[in-house]
Amino acid sequence: MAGQSSWSTSVLNRVVFAAPADAELTPAPIPEHWIIEGAPQVRSKRLATCPDGAAAAIVWACTSGRFHWHYAVDEFLYIISGEVFVTDEKEVSRRLGPGDMAFFPAGGSSIWHVPHEVKKLAICKHHMPRPFAFALRVWTKLFRIFDADAESAALDSAPEPNGERAGVPAA
Repeated sequence: MAGQSSWSTSVLNRVVFAAPADAELTPAPIPEHWIIEGAPQVRSKRLATCPDGAAAAIVWACTSGRFHWHYAVDEFLYIISGEVFVTDEKEVSRRLGPGDMAFFPAGGSSIWHVPHEVKKLAICKHHMPRPFAFALRVWTKLFRIFDADAESAALDSAPEPNGERAGVPAA
C-alpha cells in the first residue's frame, strides 16, 4: 500500500499487522539508578495500542548489561532473539531465549542480565482493580450478545449469491 511502511499495515484502525523483528526502534534509556553493571542501551517502538489505551504491543531491544527492572504494568513477553537471565524477587534466576515467553505482574521487580543483546515483543496491560475488571467483563459479555444480534440481522438482510435474501425468494 502506498505511503505505508513495509513492517506495519493498519486497516480501519482495528487490525494491525507488524513484523516486530524488523521494526525501526528509537532510544528509550533505562533510568541510571536502575543500572547495576555495564551501559545497557535500550531501543523500543510501540507497535499497537488498544482503543481504550489499557494495553499495548511494544518491541524492545537491549544491549549487554545488568539492571533492575520495575513493572508498572502487567507484561507478557516473548523473546525474539538473543537471551536474558532474569532473577526474580525470590532470587530465582531463569534464562529466556528465542521462543520463550514470560509474564511479569504489575508491582513486581526483577534483575535482568543481558550477556550480549536481547529483543522481545512485550504486551503491556494496565492493571485494573477487581471491581472494574468485573464490570468490564459484564460490559464485554453484553456487547457480544447485542453485537452478535446486530451482525446476525445484517447477515440475514444481505443478499445471497443467487440474489435471494435469507428465506425470501428473488423477485
